[in-house]
Amino acid sequence: MFWDDVYKGIPPWDLDHPQPAFQSLVQNGEIKPGRALDIGCGRGENAITLAISGCDVTGIDLSENAISDAKSKATERHVNVNFMVGDVLKMDRLFKERDFDIVIDSGLFHVMADEERPVFAKQVHRVLREGGKYFMLCFSDKEPGEYELPRRLSKTEIENVFSPLFNIIYIKDAVFDSRLNPGNRKAYLLSASRS
Repeated sequence: MFWDDVYKGIPPWDLDHPQPAFQSLVQNGEIKPGRALDIGCGRGENAITLAISGCDVTGIDLSENAISDAKSKATERHVNVNFMVGDVLKMDRLFKERDFDIVIDSGLFHVMADEERPVFAKQVHRVLREGGKYFMLCFSDKEPGEYELPRRLSKTEIENVFSPLFNIIYIKDAVFDSRLNPGNRKAYLLSASRS
């Protein structure tokens, strides 16, 4: 499987710290303790940060290698996170409706194909409680580069997918930290609540 092969090495987004955008959300109180889901959690840095801040966290990823490493990391740090292998496009098979207060997404939405996006939005909507918050960090169309992946998204694309199901609080400029260009990749941070 593609994602397992990716996690045999160290992909550019696999950091030894959480994304600064999510650290800020915790520090400024936008992410409060509650039931949190980290979708596309990779090796778990963001999920572990949420758990340390008082959240009851589940992390889900397609890659068995990433989840295995995330479990080891959480054990080493004495942090309790429920890490599991699963497909975010089929979360209705894994979680009850309105199961989470918070869903975070660090770099997952921007790898979705066009036809997967509405399915993805419905799945996120389904697992969030009324008024629950969805925070998403993705590459923005302001990020230069000739590469097709990861896709750069416009604010309009984000709004078109999420506004039918969510109240968009903001889409603001942010930074996506990576090994290739630390602290300097242009991103959007979405804050939305389940309507």
